[in-house]
Amino acid sequence: MHYRQRSVLFAAPGLIIGGAALGASGGITVADFDKPELLIAALFVGLIIGMAVEQLLATTRKRTWRRRNRSRSEKKRGNESIMLGPRLPILAAKPMRPIGATDQLRIVMNSHFTMQPLLNRSEARVFRELDSIVVGCNSSWQVMAQVSLGEILRSTDADAYSCINSKRVDLLLVDSNCRPRHVIEYQGGAHHQSAAAARDAVKKEALRRAGIGYHEVVAGQTTPSELRRLVEKLVDRPSVI
Repeated sequence: MHYRQRSVLFAAPGLIIGGAALGASGGITVADFDKPELLIAALFVGLIIGMAVEQLLATTRKRTWRRRNRSRSEKKRGNESIMLGPRLPILAAKPMRPIGATDQLRIVMNSHFTMQPLLNRSEARVFRELDSIVVGCNSSWQVMAQVSLGEILRSTDADAYSCINSKRVDLLLVDSNCRPRHVIEYQGGAHHQSAAAARDAVKKEALRRAGIGYHEVVAGQTTPSELRRLVEKLVDRPSVI
């Protein structure tokens, strides 16, 4: 509809031009427009001229618009190149190759190591108290610290095993056959920070499914007498022969 309106607008001057051209070529005057065929011919010529003028102006406007946009784009790219500099190619990350024992030895020989305590002071204090109580209840039982779950749990589900393989428990009670029986987790002041609670939930569920007990000792809340009563419930009494 818009195109037709513009065509009529541009055809108006064309009608005048067309009428004048017909008059000049055939000696036609204004009075001769009483003849229908001449009037139709003038209108047709005017319409053709108007459409041609419109097409010419549209093409001119389109070229002007393209040149203006091209100039702006080139100017923008030029400014970006000045401000940011040339773009560097993105290098694809190289896959890491397995490190063999020889390379591991070379890396270790060129590195420095220091001793790291197995437990912090609070955990060590709980360990000593727990160990003393366990030995007093049954000398064949032992207390172990910082044990990897991957060493005491097995699963045929590789994904499930990978979820617990690198996780550790603070304290582990093993019986006379070195079977893991109960886990004691020491919960310090920063226990509920970050994702600690979620990690403990994963460990707790895996241990429950394996039939291993899970118990918590909370800093500032669990007293030595409460710890003793807990251990006495967990440790089997030695058999009397």
